Order: sequence, then C-alpha cells, then structure tokens
Amino acid sequence: MSHLMNTYARLPLAFTRGEGVWLWDEAGGRYLDALAGIAVNTLGHAHPRLTRVLAEQIGRLIHTSNLYRIKAQEELAAKLASISGMDNAFFCNSGCEANEAAIKLARLAGHNRGIESPSIIVMEHAFHGRTLATLSATGSRKVQAGFEPLVSGFVRVPFNDIETVRQVAARNTSVAAVLVEPIQGEGGINVSALEYLRALRELCDRQGWLLMLDEVQCGIGRTGKWFVYQHAGFLPDVMTLAKGLGSGVPIGACLARGPAAAVFKPGSHGSTFGGNPLACAAALETLRIVEDEGLLENALAMGAIIRDGLAAELAGVPGVREIRGRGLMLGIELERACGDLVNRALDRGLLINVTMDNVIRLLPPLVIAESEARQVVATLAPLVREFLARPEVRVAAKG
Repeated sequence: MSHLMNTYARLPLAFTRGEGVWLWDEAGGRYLDALAGIAVNTLGHAHPRLTRVLAEQIGRLIHTSNLYRIKAQEELAAKLASISGMDNAFFCNSGCEANEAAIKLARLAGHNRGIESPSIIVMEHAFHGRTLATLSATGSRKVQAGFEPLVSGFVRVPFNDIETVRQVAARNTSVAAVLVEPIQGEGGINVSALEYLRALRELCDRQGWLLMLDEVQCGIGRTGKWFVYQHAGFLPDVMTLAKGLGSGVPIGACLARGPAAAVFKPGSHGSTFGGNPLACAAALETLRIVEDEGLLENALAMGAIIRDGLAAELAGVPGVREIRGRGLMLGIELERACGDLVNRALDRGLLINVTMDNVIRLLPPLVIAESEARQVVATLAPLVREFLARPEVRVAAKG
C-alpha cells in the first residue's frame, strides 16, 4: 500500500536513468521522451555540462536563504534581464509561485493607483497553477471544483478575443492588469495570434494596465525565441517563468519592467528557498548551454520537422482537427477523447501527453536531434491513424 497521497493518476512505470532525449525504465526498456517532464527538461537528461556544474555547486554551497546576498542569483537576474529586456526579477520555486508573485504585484500596483479592489483580466481555458489564487485565475472548473470559495478579483474573457477585452475596458474601472499565456499549454496548445498580443499591449498602455505574460510553459526557448512575446516585437510589464528555466532543478521567476519593477519593497513578498545557489547555478548553466549549442534555432528546425511530418502523415485522416503550435510546443487536436493514446505510445517507446481530453501534447527537450524528431513522427502518426480507424467507444449515461 502506497503512503503517497492519491493526487496523481500515475502511469505504471518508473525511470532509472536518462541520456539526452532517452529514458530507461527499471526493466531496461528505452523511451523517447517527447514530453520533457512537461516542458521542464530543456537540456534533456544527464547533460554532461549541467551535471558537472550541479555537482560542483553541491560541493560548495546549496542554500543560505535570502537573508544574505546570493551572487549566482544576482548573475541570473542580470542574464534574464539581458535576454528579455526586463529590469529585475524575483525568484521562487515554481510556476504557480511566480504567478502568485505577479498577482500580488498587480494588486499592489492597483492599490498604489487608488483602486480599492483591483481586478485582473484572465482568459478562458487558462492554466496558472493550483494554489488558491492561481487556480482562481485558471479557466478550468475541473481544477477549481471543490476548492471554493475561490479568490475574487478576476475578470474572465475568451482567449484571442481583443474586442471583449475592449468591452471590459469600457465599463470596468477596477482593472489593474491582464494576465495571459501567449500559448496555452494545459488548455490545449492554443496559440495566441501575434496581432492579438500586440493589441493587448496597445490597450494596456492606453488604459494604464500592466500586461503580464505567463511564459512558464512556453518560455526559455521552446518556441524558437527566448520568449513568445519576442515573436511579436514588444515588451510586457511582467513575465513569469519556471519549468524549463532550471532543466529539472526547481526554480521560478517573476520578471518586471518599468514602473512595475519598483512596486515590491522589502517585506512585500518573499521565499525561503527561492533563488538559492543550487537553483541559480542550474538556471545559469541552462541559459549558457541554450546559447552555446544553438538550441533556439534547433527548437525551430526540429519543431518544423515534427509539425510538417505529422501534417503530411495525417493529411486527410478523418478525426484529425488541427496540428498547431510554435517550435517544440505542439498539439494535435482530434475530434474525440484520446487519453488512451498515452498508453499506446508508451507500449511503442514514446512518451507523450494528452490535455483537454482530445489534444496530444508534444514538448520534447530542446536538444532533440533530427533523427529523433523524425522518429517521433514515425511512431506517433501510425498510432493516431490506428486509433481513429477504430470505432469510438461511448460510455452510456447512467439513468
């Protein structure tokens, strides 16, 4: 009997080692990892440079707390500012913590402007985390159910719909910020139009709102640029990061720019573990390796191989709605629930994920090679065709 809380529907295997995009289970079975720990393992598994840096850091210092200066934290903040155009950073341990920081920052900024009850515009199908504030901002009743009363102060609008945001602006004077994922990961790999992001930037400037981008899943090079907003050619006021930033070592960050960068003061926010020497060493080396190995360019090239390959193999297949995404953040939407494909892919040595019941999600490590990208296509496309060729099994409702 397991002594673990029953919070995960785990697959029936455990991995013992990894190398690059490959993982091995206890029985010696090998799997191509097209999920990367849910966009976490930017450098794949056991990258020699990263493992060496982590071992050296553990031998020197793991943790001291934020009562003292942390040199690696200062270096990481400077590096992130350099590649993002932002001004400063607050470090924490996860994406939901980074989003909590952004929510608190927006509320404090709103109060500083004289707004008695500041609100934040959020999107349908968004996912920002599982803490009480971030699940309240999340657009999923499945995530929220049973945890009421939810945190108030969120105004929900459709994703990719600038007109509805403009309507809110015309009638709601309590808005302090907009919080949006440039690509909704858990929501089904829904890609925002670049024109929509630019229109949000323009509207926020006009209204005096903060534009806050949740790049927890789509940031750190996954789409071929460091951050999605760089495809659109503007800067946000606040950006949140985590997942791929530490290549498996937990770290999150809330970055800010301009007036937003001066909102927090000592005592406004904090974290015991956030930005400790080990986590910052992992993040710094991750960023260096991404640059040194040309992984931004690789994400674009390998993403195109996978997307174009799947599009060719699945062209005209009944039941395939759309193949979408940017770089190495891809989704294949089917016309019916396809969670069973996770186990079928596992049987053929491929790790994938299904979100929103009918979207196959692919998030390979940025180090994936061309032969491995083509293997993803060669393994997954026949599985999808076989799955869709079988009659759909419907569960009758209980009367």
